[in-house]
Amino acid sequence: MPKLRGEAFWRETLRSAHYVVAPMVDQSELAWRLLSRRHGAQLCYTPMLHAQVFLRDANYRRENLYDEACPEDRPLIVQFCANDPEVFVQAALLAQDYCDAIDLNLGCPQMIAKRGHYGAFLQEEWDLLQRMKIDKTVKYAQMLEKAGCQLLTVHGRTKEQKGPLAGVASWEHIQAVRKAVNIPVFANGNIQCLSDVEECIRKTGVHGVMSAEGNLHNPALFEGRNPLVWEMAEEYLEIVRKYPCPLSYVRAHLFKLWHHTLQVYQQLREELAKVKTLEGIVDVNRELKLRCQEEIANQKEGEKPKEGLPFFHWICQPYIRPGPKERCRENGDSGTEKGVRGKRALEEEEDGNSELLSKNKQKKKLRNPNKSFDPSLKPKYAKCDQCGNPKGTKCVFNMCRGCCKKRAFKEVADCPGHGLLFKTKYEKSLSWQHSQRGIQTPEISQRGDTEVGETAVLKEAGDSTG
Repeated sequence: MPKLRGEAFWRETLRSAHYVVAPMVDQSELAWRLLSRRHGAQLCYTPMLHAQVFLRDANYRRENLYDEACPEDRPLIVQFCANDPEVFVQAALLAQDYCDAIDLNLGCPQMIAKRGHYGAFLQEEWDLLQRMKIDKTVKYAQMLEKAGCQLLTVHGRTKEQKGPLAGVASWEHIQAVRKAVNIPVFANGNIQCLSDVEECIRKTGVHGVMSAEGNLHNPALFEGRNPLVWEMAEEYLEIVRKYPCPLSYVRAHLFKLWHHTLQVYQQLREELAKVKTLEGIVDVNRELKLRCQEEIANQKEGEKPKEGLPFFHWICQPYIRPGPKERCRENGDSGTEKGVRGKRALEEEEDGNSELLSKNKQKKKLRNPNKSFDPSLKPKYAKCDQCGNPKGTKCVFNMCRGCCKKRAFKEVADCPGHGLLFKTKYEKSLSWQHSQRGIQTPEISQRGDTEVGETAVLKEAGDSTG
């Protein structure tokens, strides 16, 4: 059967999916995907998988894809991060029987992606400006289409727009990409409810809309409903019993679902953070449900939601991420009604610059007051000429160890900096073979013997170095 492309691929393989659950690290696991599908999602992505690890580690493949195979979980797209075309292709071949499409992550803005030189940081090879212009975005999309891409998801934000700096996604950029390419396009960004999905499709003309944060706070988003939080939480926990996943995933999902309620019941927030078993999480969920039901029973007629929420805190609803100034006010007013706290605190550095510090960084600062988190003070690592990973400081080829090993083997060369001695071992093995020929005279042609011998010697040298 010929490979389907473009619109035909979207219509037949992806079943004309409009409502899409985004790839989310440690959050779009099988149990969550099944819950989302029950409530309107038509297409799901796996969490981002590391192509290099997927290729070399059978356990990683089983835990993240093979053991999660489920007939109800289709259509499914597997997302990889990669910066080596050969590794990406080999990983895709290992995954192709368990999904409907393979996705390459070109949008992850997190620090781990920067260190590994993948995700949004592959864009740096285009020398993109700090804030990409529309024509640059369009050219980038057209380049990907020309390279064989059959579906594009446009996030509508730059890689600098993350966390409290996320801001509003640009649908204008998304619309420009949709008009410029001849393949299906999905939009991502500014999706908090079903009306946002419909408006995005109308304004940008995209084929489908992807949701991440909105889906995590309300898995029934694509149904256009705002159900009671405990209904979604209990249904999810039942699916987890059938399709287990790490406890950290479950805990993170309940923190998202119960986000607004946990600002009210801080003690239960601490308990949820400490429990070590699934049953413990079920117990905290049950207690949260009881507290909310008590509130409902004692509600006065005409009472309205507090803290500026559109619904009462026990109803699934969007979480509007505050900007830095709003966070500063949040944390400055930590003693407000019912102890509502921000997730981060703005702290002043000794040099007078304001920096947003995570809780872990605040702890490190307490242990070492002189510690600085200024990115400009971090050591700069020279990049490998081949893949962009940090290169060995003494490498003769200016490469990382992996790339150096491939080149040294191919060229039969040495790299003392990485401890690779292909040439030295090859010459020693040849010398040993020549000494053996002086003792025994083989009854085959010298030319043939030399060719076979050299091939074997080179393989031995590679094996011993690896």
